[in-house]
Amino acid sequence: MSVLDNFKRIAAIPRESGHEEGVRAFIVGWAASKGFECVTDKTGNVIIYCPATKGYENVPEVALQGHMDMVCVKRPGSKHDFRKDPIELVQDGDILRAKDTSLGADDGMAIATIMDIFTDPNAKHGKLEAICTVNEEVGLTGAYGLDASLIHARKLINIDSEEEGVIYVGCAGGSDVKAVFDKPKKPMCSCQEAVSLEISGLKSGHSGGEIHLQRANAIKVASRMMHQMGKSHDYSLASFDGGTKRNAIPAEACVVFTAKKEDVPAIKKELESYKKALISENRIEEPEMKITISAVDGQPSVYSKEDSRAFINSLFMAPHGVLAWSKTIPGIVQTSCNLAIVRTEGNSITVETSQRSNVMSQRDAASERMALILATSGATTAIGEGYPAWDPDPNSKLAQFCAKAWEEEFGKKPVVTAIHAGLECGIINSKIPGMDSVSIGPNLKDVHTVNESCSVSSAERISDFVKHLLSIIK
Repeated sequence: MSVLDNFKRIAAIPRESGHEEGVRAFIVGWAASKGFECVTDKTGNVIIYCPATKGYENVPEVALQGHMDMVCVKRPGSKHDFRKDPIELVQDGDILRAKDTSLGADDGMAIATIMDIFTDPNAKHGKLEAICTVNEEVGLTGAYGLDASLIHARKLINIDSEEEGVIYVGCAGGSDVKAVFDKPKKPMCSCQEAVSLEISGLKSGHSGGEIHLQRANAIKVASRMMHQMGKSHDYSLASFDGGTKRNAIPAEACVVFTAKKEDVPAIKKELESYKKALISENRIEEPEMKITISAVDGQPSVYSKEDSRAFINSLFMAPHGVLAWSKTIPGIVQTSCNLAIVRTEGNSITVETSQRSNVMSQRDAASERMALILATSGATTAIGEGYPAWDPDPNSKLAQFCAKAWEEEFGKKPVVTAIHAGLECGIINSKIPGMDSVSIGPNLKDVHTVNESCSVSSAERISDFVKHLLSIIK
């Protein structure tokens, strides 16, 4: 079967992070049906062993690696249930997308590629191992929990990158901040009126892969408008919701607040003025930006004016975007922040952010800065343990070999560089002494969003290139 055929089978199985039971059972069953030895470690990762083809018994063993889970996001109004519904694929020529949801080519295409390589009767290779990890998109816990005793290879090809012709030899480390704003609420006064401010239509994107594109963050847009409006008018915050995943730039946000009835017309007029300014500011990066200001029925409970202003100000001050560019690899983001999620439940508002850096001291400083700023609202904050950077190794023999093979195969040099997004290679390398890793992948766009797409021909070329590598590796 082709890579696309394999991916279609994977896309039919729900595999939200933390709920990989179905896809794991599929992979284990597939391995058994093909006669491959297969084990599942205590974390839930699946390792499959493929014997060498005849005459290649002395070729170095290679591990192929990808993750089973996917980021699950959907368009407003979509009734898709990621716990039970298959991804509905839409193919337009060479481009594969999903109807109203993320596609999951990150990283379903890796699993599909491994299946293709393992079962191609014409492929020539030494012993192979497939490392299929769980929960990569939420904390890389599969890689952290990988049973290293099950891995015998000391060369690893990770298939979790998003640009054909690029060989990655390093990635950023990351850490998260969680803040909980828990203050008393009271019923809104009958003298007040409720208003909603809604931001929608933004492109979003991977907080590692697209953070440098200066796409708007819906949470930042909403908090900025509220801050500006609050300089002239009193208000009481009822709720603030935005974003869906820590590793996705927020595409939507909605704020509900109350104000004196006699002030509401002036507030709406002022917000409309800010709306025009922000749409004009972002017309290049966000041509579909939509800002809606409307009345809200009902009488929501609200925070005090002082608590409301403190919370909005903390979001307004919170950094988002590129903080520093690499001084060693031109054009690569070194440190960034993603103000990712704001969620209201009862009296509590939870804020989640993600910080990334190739320099661990900068990663930690960015997280500490974020925690301190969010704490100005009176929120309690906590910094997660995070994950390490994968330090680029300019002397990697595997990287040099892959780069030479790419040039010979395609007639042009590949780009050998590092990526700002997080990859599992750094963790796996730290667990398995002597492991030499590279990361490659097909052309994917807008991963972690409802606009995610994959070039089918690129996915097939990457599979063929890996087969070529395995046939000549030394």
